[in-house]
Amino acid sequence: MKISSAFSNAFSLTRHVGSLRIPRSSLIKSAHILERIGLGAVGASCGLYVGATLLRQKGGLFESGWIVLITMIYGALSYYVGIDLAGNVARKPASSISEEWNGSEPAEIMSAAGTFSAAIAATLSVSILVLDQNLPNGLIGFVAGCWVVGSSLQVAAGTMARNYEAPINKQ
Repeated sequence: MKISSAFSNAFSLTRHVGSLRIPRSSLIKSAHILERIGLGAVGASCGLYVGATLLRQKGGLFESGWIVLITMIYGALSYYVGIDLAGNVARKPASSISEEWNGSEPAEIMSAAGTFSAAIAATLSVSILVLDQNLPNGLIGFVAGCWVVGSSLQVAAGTMARNYEAPINKQ
């Protein structure tokens, strides 16, 4: 089969599938659910690296294999809940003219800080594992602290954003 005929078959299939009438709102909701699941999987994989780093420290507090599962579950939860601040925060009108403080900024700032902190912890964990370094417990504690603080900030930001009522702009 030639490549050109494969492309034309794919496009004709797309046109055929495109003739199905699926409500746009259900497609958007389905895409959002898939996005949330994907973010949860990313959080779980970051948690895996952080947990593996904590597990390989001998003589520390984290000698049980459960630490890997706990960091994975907490990472999946924090990325699922906190990274994408959907809902009222995303739909609020953005005004670049007004410098007013409204109730959504703390959630956005907390989400950004949490994502940054959790990503730093995951990056440090991967580099520790890949380079096979034996580091002092203080640095490993720093990585664990970054992970816990970052993930907690994401959960708090996601909870705040979902509970925030955006004011209706009357003009």
